[in-house]
Amino acid sequence: MFLSVFEIFKIGIGPSSSHTMGPMTAAARFLDELRDGRRIWPGAGAPKKLRCTLHGSLAWTGKGHATDRAVILGLAGCTPETLDPDEAEALEKKVALEKKVTLSGLPELEFDPATDVIFDFETNLPGHANGMIIEAYDAQDRLHLQETFYSIGGGFVLTADELERLKTAEASGQSDEAELKSTPYPFATAKEMLEMGQNSGKTIAQMKRANEVTSLDPQQLDEKLWKIWGVMDACMERGLNTEGELPGGLSVKRRAAAIKKQLEDERGNNMSMPHVANDWLSVYAMAVNEENAAGGKVVTAPTNGAAGVIPATIKYYREHCPGSNDEGIKTFLLTAAAVGGIIKHNASISGAEVGCQGEVGSAAAMAAAGLCAALGGTNEQIENAAEIALEHHLGMTCDPVGGLVQVPCIERNGLGAIKAVSAASLALRGDGSHYMPLDNCVEAMRQTGAEMSDKYKETSKGGLAVNLPEC
Repeated sequence: MFLSVFEIFKIGIGPSSSHTMGPMTAAARFLDELRDGRRIWPGAGAPKKLRCTLHGSLAWTGKGHATDRAVILGLAGCTPETLDPDEAEALEKKVALEKKVTLSGLPELEFDPATDVIFDFETNLPGHANGMIIEAYDAQDRLHLQETFYSIGGGFVLTADELERLKTAEASGQSDEAELKSTPYPFATAKEMLEMGQNSGKTIAQMKRANEVTSLDPQQLDEKLWKIWGVMDACMERGLNTEGELPGGLSVKRRAAAIKKQLEDERGNNMSMPHVANDWLSVYAMAVNEENAAGGKVVTAPTNGAAGVIPATIKYYREHCPGSNDEGIKTFLLTAAAVGGIIKHNASISGAEVGCQGEVGSAAAMAAAGLCAALGGTNEQIENAAEIALEHHLGMTCDPVGGLVQVPCIERNGLGAIKAVSAASLALRGDGSHYMPLDNCVEAMRQTGAEMSDKYKETSKGGLAVNLPEC
């Protein structure tokens, strides 16, 4: 099994990887299919109109997650990685005013966001909780092209056909056979990862690097890794230095900048509490997720809702751990991506599929593994760190108030980072041997998510989302 580090860590925009980045990517892919022109419905004329219908969790929490906005921007030609958040509002207003999109390689297309982005609260599509159908019609209202997309978490998007082929390949083992031919260390489980490490004498980061350089030269890999960290760090800095109120109607105030100032003022004070490191971890993570909630540029890690855990833990490593260095950051990212790939392959990183255990829980496991590796942990200690962090997020629900990635998501990232550091520290105190393997913990998460009520899986129909202050 091989998922590139750059599939786990994607540069994009907030507030949600599955509800914002995924739908925007799907819209851009649909435009590419329109340009390609090979799947036109028989008898259809040239495309004239566009329509998108959102289903399942994309419908229930789409407004709060800016899914409709993402579709509008995607059908206007934007992609998550290239979109300038500062220009998005003006472009969205332009489309709403003109009720059309003008795109390279296509005729002018009618598209009125007020009527052509439809929230279907009744129909759940069969492939995944985050489903959407995009259609193009000709001037006589005949269907020109239709595609069903699933946003499966972390910004990953599959068509219905691609999802079906993936499930078939995984069930038959064909995907594993292909991986055996394409990468030197095709581990699909933590057990395989540890066995390959023992047989090769390589660390997890070294095996992940060897897999990556089958498609990138080493210099490109390092440059792209450093770009990922650069975007994470820049996002954190914006959050640490921006005040005000977050959009969405909950009147949630940004707190990271004020907390950072308090912590800086207390430096050198002999009365500082010993747990002040936890406050730094929390404020680093909260800064990222406040930026995410505001629609800023972020990196999926592995999702937007959990985007603060890994950057906060890296910042903690670099700023607070003696002996830290830039090489350790690359080791951190490669190791974290290896663990994230295992979790995604065997369970899910989608809050709409398994709850927040799949988002913040996965991020904490990845961060714990990355920190343990950067601090010199063995492969066995790294696997133990990931398991400890994930184990203590099992059963965590995804119940965003108002469908917004704000309450409880922002603080939850801070606590996820604290758990990650604690898990790495505990693992480093041992020799890597422990009772519950990471693979079993991942399977427990998958089973728990499958049995969890949909009310607690990013629909905002249960939990904190329906227990609101009365005044």
